[in-house]
Amino acid sequence: MRYWFRPARFWKWFAFYYPATWEGWLVTIALIAFGVKVFFLIDRESHSASDTLLAFAPWVIALFALFDLLCFRTGEYPSWWRKK
Repeated sequence: MRYWFRPARFWKWFAFYYPATWEGWLVTIALIAFGVKVFFLIDRESHSASDTLLAFAPWVIALFALFDLLCFRTGEYPSWWRKK
C-alpha cells in the first residue's frame, strides 16, 4: 500500500502529516480551496470581522477533523507511537 501522507514529529507526543503523493497533495489543495471559498462566502454576508470568524470557526474545525480522518486512514502510522 502506498501512503498518501507521512508523519512528522512535533514536540514530544504530537505529530502532523504532510502529503507524500499526488493524491495527498490533491486532497490537501482541495480542502484548502474549499475552506477559502467558504470563508469568502461567509465574509460577504457578515458585517464585521468577529462575525466572520465566529461563523467560520465551525467550518475550520470540521475541515481539520476531515483532514485528520483522511490522514489517519491513508497515512503511515508514526513509528514512535507503537508500544514496545
